[in-house]
Amino acid sequence: MRKLSLIAAFGALGLAGLLQAQMAGTGKVDTQWKCGVPGPVHALPVGDVPDHAYMIQQIKCSAAKGEIAGVKEKDGAATEFAEGSGNNGKGHGIFIATTASGDKVNYTYTFTGVSKDNKLVSGSNKWTITGGTGKLKGITGSGTCTGKGAADGTAVFDCTGTYTMK
Repeated sequence: MRKLSLIAAFGALGLAGLLQAQMAGTGKVDTQWKCGVPGPVHALPVGDVPDHAYMIQQIKCSAAKGEIAGVKEKDGAATEFAEGSGNNGKGHGIFIATTASGDKVNYTYTFTGVSKDNKLVSGSNKWTITGGTGKLKGITGSGTCTGKGAADGTAVFDCTGTYTMK
């Protein structure tokens, strides 16, 4: 079950990298997120075949680089639903990123990932910005993230895409 949660963690982590922007018009996203080990994780075996489970979990991340409207991105939290089968996982979630000024950006995403020895090896996600708060109210956008896991169960996600301020 643990390897399934690590696969799912990739999705959320990758989504976290979504943010870098200027305040008006259209801009590019180029963000890196460093994410911790998922927790809490709630997994239920499906029972049809070995190592098939559904789970819900949360992942916390810190921005290693990236800013919006001149304000540094600070942290983010993902809540996601995943299905794992063996070393492969897929799912969807919501990532809420917070800037140093306290403004937030909301993302939805879908992801896939691969694990080995209960640790994320690699994964990818496709994200959409669905809105924000404060100066980021009305933001929309889309893009992708790629992620790599570390031996300790953490992961790094590099995210790129575009955004539009309304």
